[in-house]
Amino acid sequence: MLDGSLLLIITVVILALAFDYINGFHDTANAIATSISTRALTPRMAIVLAASMNLIGALTFTGVAKTIGKGIADPFVLNNGMWIVVAAMLSAIIWNLATWWFAIPSSSSHALIGSLVGAVIAAAGFSAVNVDGFLQIIKSLIFSPIIALVLGFLIMLSMLWLFRNFAPAKMTRNFRTFQIFSAAFQAFMHGTNDAQKAMGVITFALIAGDFQTTNDIPLWVKIAAALAMAAGTASGGWRIIRTVGRGIIKIQPVNGFAADFTSSIVILVATLFKLPVSTTHVISSAIMGVGAAKGFNKVKWDVAGKIVMTWIITLPITAVLSALTYWFLSLFFF
Repeated sequence: MLDGSLLLIITVVILALAFDYINGFHDTANAIATSISTRALTPRMAIVLAASMNLIGALTFTGVAKTIGKGIADPFVLNNGMWIVVAAMLSAIIWNLATWWFAIPSSSSHALIGSLVGAVIAAAGFSAVNVDGFLQIIKSLIFSPIIALVLGFLIMLSMLWLFRNFAPAKMTRNFRTFQIFSAAFQAFMHGTNDAQKAMGVITFALIAGDFQTTNDIPLWVKIAAALAMAAGTASGGWRIIRTVGRGIIKIQPVNGFAADFTSSIVILVATLFKLPVSTTHVISSAIMGVGAAKGFNKVKWDVAGKIVMTWIITLPITAVLSALTYWFLSLFFF
């Protein structure tokens, strides 16, 4: 018979991989919405490409996972650390499914960070939160979409000037081809950042449950998280693909390439600095910036406003939801 700790860590792993799977189909739109919208790729080809590149990207880096594993709280000193992760995962999964159902491209990263913080506070109080690490993560989540917005605007302006004498038909044909490569690069970068969040959560629980004594990411955790992310990506996320691919601006191949290229650069820099960012926020902001470069009236600001509002409310809502979940679990299990 399995003892309580082993059963609990198995539950944590299942929930974390479920979150990773949902993150995969929730955020599929990040990498492929623009290429599908412009018909650079068929939906089937786009999803296969995104799933493959997500898998490769997830196995390439571990820096973000280590930041998640120790940046919010110290798993070596927390009591009920595994229950904290259970509550956080349940909260993040509920929020992701709710926003997916309503076709809102919210942030899985915000949901995860908010949920972890809420559960830590419920379990051990505000003093248990690693303020410096938490603020560093929050800064990366806040500034990355702003940078993507400005960079997308500047890149699109530069491209409009560089290719101003090209025939529109030739531009469309060439950039449709370029979009295949930009979508692949963006899917790879998505894997390098987003899949690591589940790796960090599992490692956090392994340390809290005394199953390991270092912050290193075990190989089986890397493989499991990468496969879960890729499987989720392969299942698609059509509701959000429609919102990102068509709801913010009317995307043409040159716009799509500029947005993909912009978001890939921002995510790459964040990954190299071991910082978690919201790929959803970054790509949506890049699309807004690219659209604004062609004219501020080209952006559907009402849709953009709803997306931004979801970004703002995700952290506090998931923190409260996670704290309530932890409290509810404590009534029955510990």
